[in-house]
Amino acid sequence: MIRKLFAISFAVTCIFYIGCNSQKSKHTLVSVRSMKDTVGFAHLDWQVDSVVKRINRTYSEEITKVNTPSDMAWRVAICPHDDYTYASWQYPALLKNLKAKTVIIFGVAHKARQLNVADQIVFDTYSHWHGPYKNIKVSSIREELMANMPKELYQVNDSLQKIEHSVESMLPLVQHYNRDVEIISILVPFMDSERMSEISKSLAAAIAQSMKTHNLEWGKDIALLITTDAVHYGDEDWSGKNMAPFGVDSIGYKRAVAHEHGIIDSCLVGDLGLERIQLFINNTVQPNNYQEYKWTWCGRYSVPLGLMTALDLQGEVGGDPLKGEYIGYSTSIDHKPLPVDDLRMGKTAIATIRHWVGYASVGYR
Repeated sequence: MIRKLFAISFAVTCIFYIGCNSQKSKHTLVSVRSMKDTVGFAHLDWQVDSVVKRINRTYSEEITKVNTPSDMAWRVAICPHDDYTYASWQYPALLKNLKAKTVIIFGVAHKARQLNVADQIVFDTYSHWHGPYKNIKVSSIREELMANMPKELYQVNDSLQKIEHSVESMLPLVQHYNRDVEIISILVPFMDSERMSEISKSLAAAIAQSMKTHNLEWGKDIALLITTDAVHYGDEDWSGKNMAPFGVDSIGYKRAVAHEHGIIDSCLVGDLGLERIQLFINNTVQPNNYQEYKWTWCGRYSVPLGLMTALDLQGEVGGDPLKGEYIGYSTSIDHKPLPVDDLRMGKTAIATIRHWVGYASVGYR
């Protein structure tokens, strides 16, 4: 009898112990990447809803000009990541046609130099990212991609991911249009075109393998989202740098904007090809030092690597040739800022003729 009671007591203790550890494991598996910038970007559901309504009301003409069919889905998209008050209408104009459940995001690595990160794409370990409507799940495909790529081509670095604002900028709008979206964040630091080509081929093959395994359709089930702000221009409040090769008067502004359109038209809009991607690199990166700007687009690495991956993925899975469609271009000073102060949001930088940023958005169906 005593032996039987001991056995029962031991069994109950084991079950309790296993249950406690199981709950602990479940808890530790959930790690949420919180928002870094809650001033420039919305982080609450009512903020996002209000921002979208104001954009549709304030910039109805710009939104109407885009005129993309509501049932069309981008396979690839290029989106800005500046404050909502400045980039405003370009977010919904582009992202409303991002329909895929799984979105692989190519982000900028603004702090890569400080953390001595280069020549590898950067993943994270988070299970979720903060979303305004609910936490956004990280797709399990992330682990599949890493398992199917050579380890020397990537690293896992939460320290870099948690201080980077470019990826998080788009998530509130992405989730606004697709509440069940899942993401994979990939940051792209300094690397030359040869390294980009090596990584893109491996990454595209890994994506294609996951698409085959899960029977995923490009555009409908999985898509690529690339982020960049266009030129950072001026001679004031740029950490002491003069980034105004055309000057800071109205003539210089017009010349800079014309140069921007030249890059967009010759590199991003129209048929996607390796020559045009290389032309983008040639326009934005110094030929003798790939870590230095030639023209100050912060996405000088995320854009070409993302587009190379798209081109290689097309080679893997087939489909119609990728063709860039111009969604829009604006600057932080060519229109009145979207009012957001009453939404507990604001501006993270000034916007003047001596300090302004360009924004370009392009979609590939």
